Amino acid sequence: MPPSKLPTMEIKKAYDMENMSSTQSIQHELWPLDEVDTKKSKFPCCLVWTPLPIVSWLAPFIGHVGICREDGAILDFAGSNFVNVDDFAFGAVARYIQLDRKQCCFAPNLRGHTCDHGYKHSEFGSAITWDDALRLSIRYFEHKTYNLFTCNCHSFAANCLNRLCYGGSMHWNMINVAALVLLKGHWVDAMSVLKSFLPFVVVLCLGVFMVGWPFVVALLSFSSLLMLWFVLGTYCFKSLLEC
Repeated sequence: MPPSKLPTMEIKKAYDMENMSSTQSIQHELWPLDEVDTKKSKFPCCLVWTPLPIVSWLAPFIGHVGICREDGAILDFAGSNFVNVDDFAFGAVARYIQLDRKQCCFAPNLRGHTCDHGYKHSEFGSAITWDDALRLSIRYFEHKTYNLFTCNCHSFAANCLNRLCYGGSMHWNMINVAALVLLKGHWVDAMSVLKSFLPFVVVLCLGVFMVGWPFVVALLSFSSLLMLWFVLGTYCFKSLLEC
């Protein structure tokens, strides 16, 4: 074998060993999770949702979202410069979806990225474990002002998922986080369904009884304008919803 090829082979061997070591380290971090325990409000690696007072009575698709650590504790951006830990604001969890940590990119270094966003992911703030990503997002949102229309609990969850590069994507935002929970989430129990929709039905019936069908038109208009604001702010005028 020509001597000139030896350095190349040695470099490749060293790189393979480093890559293997990084992969084994990442796999070691993915220890088994406990089962979801709805009675104790433990939802390991889940997105969780609960209806908001008054707002959800008028638009039942709007709610409060949190993201959970590996031990099941819920984290939620509930106020300016404040992230709740294991004390979900606005009541018990009504709906949840457990996320797969194997769809995350845990990168100990630039070469360790399993996603297609290497430099962008590192610049944004990649993490080496699930909980590490959540801790970074907590530090970031401890300096943010809460606003229901521009910087809210969905923004916090989206920030966490972007740090994880969940599903190979760094385009998580209010809309797709809400859609993921509402379309694929599981109800905790029958009472959760009632808690989420009964107030809306009562308000709707009272409105029709007292005002008539114009109330339905007004309610639909309110919901449509609210949805339009979030869609346009997220996809057309991103600076409006920057957080």
